[in-house]
Amino acid sequence: MFEGLQMFSEALMGFLNPKNIFDVLWATQLGIIVGMLPGLTATMGVALMTTLTFKMATENAVIILVCMYIGAIYGGSRSAILLNIPGTPANAATAVDGYPLAKQGRAGEAIGISTTGSFLGSVIGMFMLAFFTPLIGNFALKFQSYEFFWLSIFGIVICGNLTAPKDPLKGWIAGFLGLFVSTIGMENMHAFKRFSFGWHALTGGISLLPAMVGAFGFAEIIMVMKFPKYEVVKTKIERVVPRVKDVLKYWKTIIRSGIVGTFIGAVPGVGEDIAAWVSYDLARRSSKHPEEYGKGSIEGLISAETGNNACVAGAMIPVLSLAIPGSAPAAVLLAAMFIHGVRPGPLIMIEFPSFIYQVVAMVLLATTAMLILGLSMVKSLVKVLTIPRQKLMPIVFVLCVVGSFALQARLFDVGVMITFGIIGYYMREMEYPVAPLVLGIILGSILDPNLRRALIISDGSLAPFFTRPISLVVFLITLLTILSKMKWFQRLISSVVQGVKVVFKR
Repeated sequence: MFEGLQMFSEALMGFLNPKNIFDVLWATQLGIIVGMLPGLTATMGVALMTTLTFKMATENAVIILVCMYIGAIYGGSRSAILLNIPGTPANAATAVDGYPLAKQGRAGEAIGISTTGSFLGSVIGMFMLAFFTPLIGNFALKFQSYEFFWLSIFGIVICGNLTAPKDPLKGWIAGFLGLFVSTIGMENMHAFKRFSFGWHALTGGISLLPAMVGAFGFAEIIMVMKFPKYEVVKTKIERVVPRVKDVLKYWKTIIRSGIVGTFIGAVPGVGEDIAAWVSYDLARRSSKHPEEYGKGSIEGLISAETGNNACVAGAMIPVLSLAIPGSAPAAVLLAAMFIHGVRPGPLIMIEFPSFIYQVVAMVLLATTAMLILGLSMVKSLVKVLTIPRQKLMPIVFVLCVVGSFALQARLFDVGVMITFGIIGYYMREMEYPVAPLVLGIILGSILDPNLRRALIISDGSLAPFFTRPISLVVFLITLLTILSKMKWFQRLISSVVQGVKVVFKR
């Protein structure tokens, strides 16, 4: 524990210089702007920023991406409160009580409460990130090729399961499509060309960055063209900084929402929107005035914002310890870490032992910047919401093209970006989630070599995949996750539960 505190303090002191502080401020501010503009999501913001930080040093690039992530999740509350349009999916619950408050002429108070809740939620998540990540990472050191294979499959299954709750099969199809894409090109053991079809450009494989930027960025541009116009609530923004007693009055709600949001974030594939809704629902159930919810409840607003921002730090726990993202923006952040030479996962405690505490320090700095900027630049930032989308999208498109081309200076990568943008658009039209696709591309680089390595070690036998204790447990969890979404299995479980109740009644 003391060693961890020492590494955290060293990491924090290392970031406290004028250049890094400037990077934290502008990246968090840009994240707030991206989050508050409907159509520009946190996922797309992190993806675009990854292209702009490609040549930076690892620590400098990651801190900018973390600031973008935290700022965007918070920034979505602005448009949720003033427009009744969540800037990001994570802020859907915020609009339920934030918009009624704005219509009552209390927009400044609502923004101040949401900012404070976001700050406190992020701080709670930060402490849990620092505590749980090393514990999970140390346990994960026992993983070998067999466990890595099942862990990759589990990541695809759980992400597809939770990003497509209406039809999990669509999420699984998207994830395994990503696994297939990751196998295109020359494999790294025997230099065999796979699925290149004689096309020389494909022998190098599909680069993660252009595919990611296309799936999230270019696809979003096409989607935004369909959105209707919106109007800002005409309200005078007065006092923004909330009174301490007004915040402390809901201390139980804040602590509960922070803890719940962090644990939901740590579940791979769930995301900030689920964390916000669950925190909101729990707050309403335990509230003394549940009838106020949906009509302008301060408690409801603070619970939603505390939950979704705590989820950000929670989503980084499986990213760092298992290389499995807890949300769609975390999936992009994971990809960025791989691009910048950091390999999150079980080996991080050996290869990059101090990196975990560097991320904790980054979260602290980003959270502090979010609080300062969120409370001090409200009136000027609200004007950003009046910028027409048709003027923003060309700028986003240029960033997509430049970022994809700058990776290897190949027009082929621009073509990959556009292709995956079109694929991503049609996937959304058919209600296929995009996050499992990108996650599949990431995890394919883990699954493919570990599967072949495991088969070499076992001399072609599949038995170790099912007989090793940890491997068997991960396999069973994966299998139960799949079965739990099948109606016949649900009916079977229901029948068993009813039978047990009858036996106990007798």
